[in-house]
Amino acid sequence: MNVKFNSPTGDRLYADLTQRVNQYFKSNNIKKTANVEMVSKTVILLIAYWLPYVLLMTVSMPLWVAAIMCALLGITMAGIGMSIMHDAAHGAYSKNKFINKALAYTANMVGASKYNWVIQHNVKHHTYTNVHGLDEDIDNGGIVRLSPFTPWKWFHKFQHIYGWLLYSLNTLVWVTTKDFKGIVRYKKDDYIKTKSEYIREYIIMVITKVVYYSYIVVLPILFTPFTVVQVLIGFFIIHAFAGFILAVTFQLAHVVEDKHFETAFNGDIDNSWAAHQVVTTANFGMKSRLLNWYIGGLNFQIEHHLFPHICHVHYRKISEIVKNTVKEYGLEYHDHKYMFSAIISHYKTLREFSKNPVFSNN
Repeated sequence: MNVKFNSPTGDRLYADLTQRVNQYFKSNNIKKTANVEMVSKTVILLIAYWLPYVLLMTVSMPLWVAAIMCALLGITMAGIGMSIMHDAAHGAYSKNKFINKALAYTANMVGASKYNWVIQHNVKHHTYTNVHGLDEDIDNGGIVRLSPFTPWKWFHKFQHIYGWLLYSLNTLVWVTTKDFKGIVRYKKDDYIKTKSEYIREYIIMVITKVVYYSYIVVLPILFTPFTVVQVLIGFFIIHAFAGFILAVTFQLAHVVEDKHFETAFNGDIDNSWAAHQVVTTANFGMKSRLLNWYIGGLNFQIEHHLFPHICHVHYRKISEIVKNTVKEYGLEYHDHKYMFSAIISHYKTLREFSKNPVFSNN
């Protein structure tokens, strides 16, 4: 399915944004890639991930302490995904392609497929943000209705309640079934051009998943006093925390009040690509340095969607440029002051989409 962005004036917004942002980096003699802050965060997050694991494998501890260690694994797993892997997969971490590729494989280190992520996120989500039928971030098989174009089912009327529980299964589904289904679908949909590429990436995915399950499940069963059931519960705790954090963070950027949705089945989109990114994306908690540090600048989603190849440590500085420019073009720069207010907005949106459109539009 090929959907194009049509704008009678072209993408002048993006041209102006690019010129002004580029001038900021040039005037301040700053590189667009990672700086000392980003490198130090990378080291901290990787240590914070492996330290609880080493403790679980080597130190005798009560079950409640082990549960806390598993929760920390999940929290840092999400942090690695949002801060390290995300920038690297976009080519924003370094000008060196090898460094970007190596750090993007931290996705495989925690059980997912970097290759599938790039197709789903970089290609489909960033190109067709909030476009039903193309953006997989708003398509979960219809279990939760994240778009007004998703067909309504009777159980959706409870989704503002059960949806939050399902978010906890996000990464668990990803590392078990979603990657395998995804790579087959991407080959069928011609996102993977050659058979050799498909076979190579499938083999890499399988090998890295074997390594992941070996260290996260098999080794603890073999070399710790924990029972099989306890290890599996720990595995679930890891992904419950990681899945919930990742799912909620990404939903707050696009599935909130006053955000725009399209459907691929209506044909081309009557807007420029850059304007589409602005009307479908929202920021939140922009003043929180701790939040920005942990979630890899994903609270500056407008900046990220417009400039995914710029490392997120620079988003705070360029946000004023972006905000002023989009307002010049008559577009709303949508940001929630706090993360909590964005969560409330997402809840209200889930509740709004829980209504049967046949009756709610009468």
